[in-house]
Amino acid sequence: MELTAIYRCVAALDVHQSKLTVCILYENESGEIITELKEFGGFKRDRRAMADWVVSFQPELVVMESTGIYWKSPYAALENQGLTIWVVNARHVKQVPGRKTDFADAQWLAILARNGLLRGGFVPPAVFRELRLIARQMQKLTGILSGEKNRLHKILSDGGIRLGVVVSDIHGKSAKAMIKGLLAGESPEQVLKYASNRLKASEEELLDALAGDLSPSHQFVLTELMAHIDELEARIETFRQALLQGLAPYQAILRSLQTIPGLDEAGAALLLVEIGDDMSAFGTPERLASWAGVCPGNNESAGKKKTGKTRKGNPYVRRILCEASNAASRTQCRLQDMFKGLLIRRGRKRAIFALAHKILKIVFLLIERGDYYRDATVDYEKLSVQRNAPRWIKTLKKYGYIAA
Repeated sequence: MELTAIYRCVAALDVHQSKLTVCILYENESGEIITELKEFGGFKRDRRAMADWVVSFQPELVVMESTGIYWKSPYAALENQGLTIWVVNARHVKQVPGRKTDFADAQWLAILARNGLLRGGFVPPAVFRELRLIARQMQKLTGILSGEKNRLHKILSDGGIRLGVVVSDIHGKSAKAMIKGLLAGESPEQVLKYASNRLKASEEELLDALAGDLSPSHQFVLTELMAHIDELEARIETFRQALLQGLAPYQAILRSLQTIPGLDEAGAALLLVEIGDDMSAFGTPERLASWAGVCPGNNESAGKKKTGKTRKGNPYVRRILCEASNAASRTQCRLQDMFKGLLIRRGRKRAIFALAHKILKIVFLLIERGDYYRDATVDYEKLSVQRNAPRWIKTLKKYGYIAA
């Protein structure tokens, strides 16, 4: 089978941390295929020189592998030149065995691109790529915060304090105040004044839970942990405000996504910066789900479908969707009905994953249509009447339309 060239001139980059290998493959006026190979360094001046050299050939397409994070800087340098750039999946461009060099990698990439055998991956616009830095760091800090809270709980238990047994959240306002009181040298009887009236536990139960033996080492570690937790919470809030401020032009989409059960403002913002606001880049909800890695793989042989392993996809999107699925499974909505139906047959983890798949497809449609989510099991007219009827009746009585 002969390959038919689709592009007259293409450029391909083999990207490394400190080196860029570039191959230009083009057809001259006499119909000859010319190959130009050149290496550049990894610094800013080298990337600028590389972009100038590539643009001098006026390529119709530039391709590079998605090598870690190293592709981002060359991509930005070429993007500023107004070139069409594809970032392709490395597993789609595996080199022929026995010919593994940087020049061979770049040349092979150029050959595949010129003959139309590659497909570009999704790269969000520059504004979302910048906001991704904030969003992903915020998620990283949230993970660290969760670990520190678990550590705090463990140290308290090691010191004989069983506050987690009688309080639903030891990181709530009342529990934190009582722990800080103990660290300040107050007795269990004295710290009871910090307990909220909303706590279901009795004073006797709280006293039993607060009675422990905190050594100086316990107190030192707990004090440092409490300070670190407060610092992390403050930093996360700073990141959240910066993220929402950057997404100010996309408030309509954020409000639309928040109508989906399980997605709050932070979750909607984190999801938006990962998938962008242009669904034409994916084409269909199924392709978006495949890119994110929240759909089952295909494994069919002899007409029989076997268990298909899911691909890695985007771990940040998967985490957000699974968190939203856990929340949606506890709300009164159609998604909860779907979860309950799958829970019996497939188990909790697979049910949550299937719910994440469903939520992502809903997200695709809402962004594409500029619409909001309407649940089939919710009577929105009845809900509106329940919320507004007391105010309506009060106003009608005020102006004499009905008897007081």
